[in-house]
Amino acid sequence: MQGKHAGRPRFVQVVTVEELGPREIEAWRELRTKSGAPENPFMGPEFALAVAAVRRRVRVAVWWEDGEPVGFFPYEKGTFGHGRAVGLGVSDCQGAVLRPGLAPSPRALLRLCGLSAWEFDNLERGQELLRGSAPEAFASPVIDVGHGYPAYEEFLRGHSPKFLKTTLAKERRLGRQVGPLRFVFDERDPAALRTLMEWKSAQYRRTGRRDRFAKDWISGLVRRLHRLREPGCSGVLSVLYAGERPIAAHFGLRSRTVLSCWFPSYDPEFAKYSPGLVLHLRMAEAAAAAGIGLLDLGRGAAEYKDALKTGELTVHEGAVTRPGIRAGIHWLGREPARRAHSFVRNRPALAARGRRTLNRLARLRGAAGQP
Repeated sequence: MQGKHAGRPRFVQVVTVEELGPREIEAWRELRTKSGAPENPFMGPEFALAVAAVRRRVRVAVWWEDGEPVGFFPYEKGTFGHGRAVGLGVSDCQGAVLRPGLAPSPRALLRLCGLSAWEFDNLERGQELLRGSAPEAFASPVIDVGHGYPAYEEFLRGHSPKFLKTTLAKERRLGRQVGPLRFVFDERDPAALRTLMEWKSAQYRRTGRRDRFAKDWISGLVRRLHRLREPGCSGVLSVLYAGERPIAAHFGLRSRTVLSCWFPSYDPEFAKYSPGLVLHLRMAEAAAAAGIGLLDLGRGAAEYKDALKTGELTVHEGAVTRPGIRAGIHWLGREPARRAHSFVRNRPALAARGRRTLNRLARLRGAAGQP
């Protein structure tokens, strides 16, 4: 791809992610750094490459201007021209990476990519180009440790004093009653990752949720990312041990300045000690020491996120479409279910009733010996 665009005006080329050369990869990284947005690792070329290794329909539109790459739009292309964000369903930050001032028409972009629609569920704030006509907005809680962990702990003493006091007391009790505590921020042992995935799968089933790790592409992606060591995107497996026994673990992705929290879980045998909360405090402490300024807890309501957060980012869910029969097929296949989910989410009592029903069904399946 290199050397053949010099001296030509702006144009767009659609390629597979694997066809990008070092020059394009580095330009993608530089554009992301210059954007002013948090350096979320899901927005880097490394994540797109990792997804492409397990899902073969990943493409990227590359804008060229005066022989230089000035924009990147990664996506997955499905049947009937239905497009989706790279890693949709597990990626926690999505969108295009463009030079400031570059604002192509959404419909023109879809036409260039051969798409009738592009679906997203964690579109980054500031991506108005791709938001479509009626996206939903969601809060994504964050922990700011840019001023160091002591400053964060002081923040908790003022905003969540009962939570902090209780969690630290449980941490001490866990160490006394189960075994000396040891925290590893970046555990490289694959066995520890397998343990986390087993805990998480059991948690999904126990709460009536779809087991993400039952999908080969997701479990394969996580194992691949655990091995990845790049400045803009590295897999980080954090484990809390009591003695030599793992008690809680989390797998996420980090860039130089952001840790995206992704898959946390713990051994339910030790639930009374709240090991997941202890783990998150130690992750915040270690992240601050490693030069990370922001932990992104991801969208979705949860009591532990409310207790831990210092603020919130905003992400969006929806689709941008190009008029036509194929876009209509996409609407019929996706929009009714999405609106039904939105209806439930916006009614807390109904959402709580739905969660109780899922938990009840999960217990009945467990009692019947079903997976």
